[in-house]
Amino acid sequence: MSTLQNKRILLGVTGGIAAYKAAELVRRLRDGGAEVKVAMTRAACEFITPMTMQALSGQAVHTSLLDPAAEAAMGHIELARWADAVLIAPASADFLARLNAGMGDDLLTTLCLATRAPIYIAPAMNQAMWDSASTQANLSQLQSRGIGVFGPGSGSQACGEVGLGRMLEPTELAERLAATFSAGTLTGKTVVITAGPTREAVDPVRYISNHSSGKMGYALAEAAREAGAKVVLISGPCHLTAPENVELHQVESAEQMLDASLTAATNAHIFIAAAAVCDYRPASVSEQKIKKQNNNGSMTLELIANPDIIASVVAAQPKVYSVAFAAETERLLDHAKTKRERKGVNCIIANDVSAAGIGFNSDDNAVTFIDETTELTLDKRSKSQLARALIDLLAEKSKKTKDKAL
Repeated sequence: MSTLQNKRILLGVTGGIAAYKAAELVRRLRDGGAEVKVAMTRAACEFITPMTMQALSGQAVHTSLLDPAAEAAMGHIELARWADAVLIAPASADFLARLNAGMGDDLLTTLCLATRAPIYIAPAMNQAMWDSASTQANLSQLQSRGIGVFGPGSGSQACGEVGLGRMLEPTELAERLAATFSAGTLTGKTVVITAGPTREAVDPVRYISNHSSGKMGYALAEAAREAGAKVVLISGPCHLTAPENVELHQVESAEQMLDASLTAATNAHIFIAAAAVCDYRPASVSEQKIKKQNNNGSMTLELIANPDIIASVVAAQPKVYSVAFAAETERLLDHAKTKRERKGVNCIIANDVSAAGIGFNSDDNAVTFIDETTELTLDKRSKSQLARALIDLLAEKSKKTKDKAL
């Protein structure tokens, strides 16, 4: 079920004895790598408690359309936007009728009206209710609108009768939902990304750094997550929020970033060095703030070279597909090609940070991808759009490199 990795699943639970199976379904979805949020009808809460679903999902459970606390944290519209897929399990006969009628008189029906995500239902009811003309008519109408139906199964029922109407088992439901997603280009892969600047201390209040905002690296982390990868983001100091479902390691100096990178790279398939690492650091760090009056109007710092992070990763993990960035202000392609050969990386992504609108702190970027066979320019676009294009390209290139090695 690797296609569930990093997917956002909104699980709706309606009233019925099969609601107890929803607890196991949450477990199975999370085992597949999905993030699960649960919305329950009032009747569902009579069969299984929101506390149980909260404990299993690790998320607050939503039960009321007009809950002020829920509205303050995430309103029903925002919850509907959040989902990659909506699964109603169990889906009672009453819920099917109200969904078919387009009602929005409770949280769950409103979510179904508001979401643009695909909706799937797992019916669960008495076999006579399932066979009724009304239920079958409702089901036919819902399917005609593109709503997917999982089940029901056949067998003995809680009421003592035997026939169609049993909700499918949680493992089968999780597998069916997983099958609705196409595998991402990086599903099952681990991608490590460095981002942002580093800071090299001069004294307790001063440091050497650069203008990197971290936006490109964070956009790459989000794009890799969307592509199904497990993402480890090693970030220098910046004012960005890490994408959800990304493992974040925050560091300050180049040496700290190196240590984190070497550790993370041991399990990586792709390593992307997007951070703007300071090339040098002070040879010594003053334990106290350096006073201006002690310097006779001038100050001299002895700088020593920082470790080369991407070159160190390549040396330690030669099988990892390695990606460097080259932020240049002149002779962009010449410097980038020289840097790629010097560092021994599989490819390098060059960008002109002196160009207006695509330098440090900008929301847009334009780059040139360079490896041993390809020189591809990706013109100016948002960093989010560029990141998706780069991740698709890196997924393709890394696979070809692996296939060639085999």
